[in-house]
Amino acid sequence: QVQLVESGGGLVQPGGSLRLSCAASISIFSVYTMGWYRQAPGKEREFVARISSGASTNYVDSVKGRFTISRDNTKDTVYLQMNSLKPEDTAVYYCNVNLFSGMDYWGKGTLVTVSS
Repeated sequence: QVQLVESGGGLVQPGGSLRLSCAASISIFSVYTMGWYRQAPGKEREFVARISSGASTNYVDSVKGRFTISRDNTKDTVYLQMNSLKPEDTAVYYCNVNLFSGMDYWGKGTLVTVSS
């Protein structure tokens, strides 16, 4: 069973920054993709960003140029650097990993609130 532990959420003012972290209890070399999704109140969960084993990245259009996903293979951790945050970025952010075996795992989520 793979465990994912997210951290770094919190309250930030519009225009501010936060960095989310997701530590995986499995060698990152077993991971095909690591990503972040979010779910705002009253809305469905949506894709935010993904990084592959080859370090290629994908982002939802609404965060391009503001968010950056990265991974540290030595720490089995993926990060989401979020800059120029907007109130519409408020959501619970979930870490997701997809293994080469096809198994898919989710973290419990970390709350990001963007408000003045």
